[in-house]
Amino acid sequence: MPNISVVIITLNEEQNILHCLESVKELASEIVVVDSMSTDTTAEICRSFGCRVISREFDGYGTQKQFAVDQATNDWILSLDADEVVTFELKEEIKELFSREVIEEGGFEICRSLVYLGRKLKHGGAGRDYHLRLFNRNAGGFTKVKVHEGIIITGKIRRLQGEALHYSYRDLSHHLEKINYYTSHAAEGYVQRGKRFSKTWVILKFPISFLQFYCCKAGFLDGYPGFIWSLLAALYSSLKIAKSIELREERR
Repeated sequence: MPNISVVIITLNEEQNILHCLESVKELASEIVVVDSMSTDTTAEICRSFGCRVISREFDGYGTQKQFAVDQATNDWILSLDADEVVTFELKEEIKELFSREVIEEGGFEICRSLVYLGRKLKHGGAGRDYHLRLFNRNAGGFTKVKVHEGIIITGKIRRLQGEALHYSYRDLSHHLEKINYYTSHAAEGYVQRGKRFSKTWVILKFPISFLQFYCCKAGFLDGYPGFIWSLLAALYSSLKIAKSIELREERR
């Protein structure tokens, strides 16, 4: 039975990290945490849990996660974010999978469900989405990009049935902080790639996106959390375009 290394990158995750660690303690032969100089008790919590904690300046999600993978001692890697929790069903599925003598696949996609304002969202484009998270590092690794990183491997990929719960936003203020961070990076990417937008499109993008998330993708079925999610998702869509216009005008 192959051993699994769980790798996690952290920054001030004291509110989430213990739930994440507890959810994988039966799966992992080791837990590697690469901490980006947290100023709270994240690193202390991880060390007390028995994790190997490495401090490293953050230089982008892709490079930071690949660094964590490189520190692991096992070939099989389960990469998690500090705000994710492996459900009992997923844990048992992975146990059964790794009880086999031979694992033919190079990696496995895991369904991630967002828990938002106390509710697991099922609609509005925030429902079940799949990410490659469990993989053999001999088959590949993370793309070395600052945001929206992914894992690229060679070999067969299969989807697992179990899910991980994603507690991405502590509250609305935290959600807005993340929107500000990610839209800035997205805007920089647009400018670097030479993409141009009109200011009229910024105005139109918001209502169009809101209708897509709330009506077309049935965000209304998730009640109040679905409305707030659709509203802020539409804001994200419009704001990253507005910031790219602002950046381009500043650099003229």
